[in-house]
Amino acid sequence: MWTPLDEHLWHTCEILADIAEGRLDRRPLVATTARLGPGDRTLAVGPGHWATWRALGDGSYVHENTFAFGSSAFVVGALATTAVVNAVRSSRASSDAQPRWVLDGSGYVTVTLEMLHFAEPASETSLYWSGLRAIDLVGPDAFQTSYNTVGGDYRTVRIHSPWASLIFALAALTAFPTHPRLLSGGWLPPGFEEHCARVGRPCRPAARLLLPGSG
Repeated sequence: MWTPLDEHLWHTCEILADIAEGRLDRRPLVATTARLGPGDRTLAVGPGHWATWRALGDGSYVHENTFAFGSSAFVVGALATTAVVNAVRSSRASSDAQPRWVLDGSGYVTVTLEMLHFAEPASETSLYWSGLRAIDLVGPDAFQTSYNTVGGDYRTVRIHSPWASLIFALAALTAFPTHPRLLSGGWLPPGFEEHCARVGRPCRPAARLLLPGSG
């Protein structure tokens, strides 16, 4: 069985093998609306989702105060209702203060030699490989990275894209050349090259070609 993700991984191997062998100029140009720097080149484009590891709130909430007048039963009931409201708000505020993955948007991913560009209708973001603080491939279609924003905040994000393996490999080659996943070839699913051969789509040995000293 050959899946859409397999197709992206196969092309990922082709792209990375061309880079390793210095044959990138033979590849056709890939159209993109992302702004490129001098000497940069688009390698792949496609849909993607951007999620951030963050809390939805700071734990604070509006505390309801009740001043009730009337019969004892009415006062007790009013105070009990207020207590329930405050308990619900406190619980929700506490839950919102816990970091979790929050989907910030869906858009279009452009992968280049130097960066990842994410564009959605409301905004655009460019992450240059040289500016990343940490990277990993947490799933066959999920690239995770941490970086410092212009304002100095430390941010961790996940980009879900069928080009996640390509994104990881390019970032590793540029800024993390001894990343364990790069050295082990773990940016490809286990047995992927054999799988390609079985279905009649042999792929070039990009995992080996990317190792230091392979050229």
